[in-house]
Amino acid sequence: MLATLPVKGRAPQTGYDREGSFGSAWLDVDENGCDTRNDILARDLTMLVVDPACEVQSGTLLGPYTGLAIGFVRGQTTSSLVQIDHIVALSNAWQTGAQQLSEQQRVALANDPLNLLAVDGVTNSRKGDGDSATWLPPLKSYRCAYVARQISVKATYALWVTTAEHEAMTRILSDCPDELARATDPVIAPAPESALVADTPSDVYFQNCTAARDAGASPVHTGEPGYGRHLDRDGDGIGCE
Repeated sequence: MLATLPVKGRAPQTGYDREGSFGSAWLDVDENGCDTRNDILARDLTMLVVDPACEVQSGTLLGPYTGLAIGFVRGQTTSSLVQIDHIVALSNAWQTGAQQLSEQQRVALANDPLNLLAVDGVTNSRKGDGDSATWLPPLKSYRCAYVARQISVKATYALWVTTAEHEAMTRILSDCPDELARATDPVIAPAPESALVADTPSDVYFQNCTAARDAGASPVHTGEPGYGRHLDRDGDGIGCE
């Protein structure tokens, strides 16, 4: 999959705005009653306590970037100890092809569970908007999975990599040639050099499950028109069950 990604220079960051470019944080894109942050906390934490409003009140995170356990307690001074990391940082995505995506596709990228991971706040701050050439998880045993997931996100959303990024990814994956990519059905097709492709290969794109249901397309399965990871929260190949 890495070999399929275009290698280009980084585009200017001109025009990048977190909310204006990728939507406010955090939305309920799948309309399950929970915003994306709480969806990811509920997925990644154990020993959960969740209130009726769908907010995760407490839990335990085994930090994927450090291997250290972190206790999460919702509160003004404690919530930030566990943050939701965009594995491909949004500003990096903006400079490697996301400027050419539609607004709906950028919102999908910002809220796609494939691109999101609960991590400790200190390490997330240190990462910033770094790519694989400038930042890797301190826990070396997680680097293969991390890089493979970055590649999966970039392939899914037709983003490119820089030369330095490609070399770093290749170096990491040389130690784990059997690491599996997690994206098999792109949300959009890779765009030609001179063209913008704004839809799935079948010209069908559903922003959320309500749109899929209204079109009579739910459930939507892997390989079917309109399937996208943003519709398949549990990653079982069936969206909008």
